Amino acid sequence: MNPDRLPISVVVLTHDEARNIGDCLASVGLWAQHVFVVDSGSSDGTVALAERAGASVVTHPFETHARQWRWALESLPIATEWVLALDADQRLTPELQQELEARFRSGGPADVDGFFLNRRQIFRGRWIRHGGYYPKYLLKLFRRGRVSIDETDLVDHHFVVAGATARCRHDLIEDNRNEAAIAAWTAKHNRYAVLQARQELRARARRTRVPLRAILSHPDDRVRWLKQHWMSLPLFVRPCLYVTYRYVLRLGVLDGREGFIFHVLQAFWYRLLVDININEQQMQAGPAALGDAAPARNSLREGRSDRSGHP
Repeated sequence: MNPDRLPISVVVLTHDEARNIGDCLASVGLWAQHVFVVDSGSSDGTVALAERAGASVVTHPFETHARQWRWALESLPIATEWVLALDADQRLTPELQQELEARFRSGGPADVDGFFLNRRQIFRGRWIRHGGYYPKYLLKLFRRGRVSIDETDLVDHHFVVAGATARCRHDLIEDNRNEAAIAAWTAKHNRYAVLQARQELRARARRTRVPLRAILSHPDDRVRWLKQHWMSLPLFVRPCLYVTYRYVLRLGVLDGREGFIFHVLQAFWYRLLVDININEQQMQAGPAALGDAAPARNSLREGRSDRSGHP
């Protein structure tokens, strides 16, 4: 352990992230105790860039984000109690780095098992500040021995800790330069819509009630409560309701031209694709006959639905 660095290890998942990995690692490389990159077969120079930045790179085949994270947390030689889990298109602001320095210089808080970081979403160069997209808290920093991962999620990953949580005041920037061209963004979400539909049908079959008090607790419980009620809305109606909520009621209109593109595509177009796929899957197999359809390797690598604002 290097006493000049914070008692935090950083883990980053990558696949063809040469456009993103440099800024990500630059934001953690000077203060983290150790930086690990888990790569799933990049062919664009990601591994060389990560090694040049001082990260330890290991390769592991990709199945889903949740399984990749579980493997990383169980298999990497992480020497610290605290882990910061990042995606390659995320980077810490200098203010967040300073906040972590203040919180962890003396070893970290004894009464907290995880920290939610406030994501600042960048889309086509613009910060999406409205439409319910900011503030948006993600559990990214946690005690490794207290975290669990929901492996039923086919599209993304969700960390859960057993004990108390807290929020950091400053921002984590998310800016995926692999999606600078809108064709890449829409192609990824088109693939995700199929998986999201399959996941929702499975969730409907095993639905458990989330109590109303969840909306007053931490962000993950609030999201689960909202998803519960989202699934009860009629197909094809709910995308119309959601884009109206985001763009009008939550003032997404204030995000300008890029905001119009983002909110309409993400809140309406993508949600409509999911509903169409749910309808098709119901007609083809029936809601109770989907079977176990593990997502294909290439279907999940390029994005994260949770960070795309699923209700």
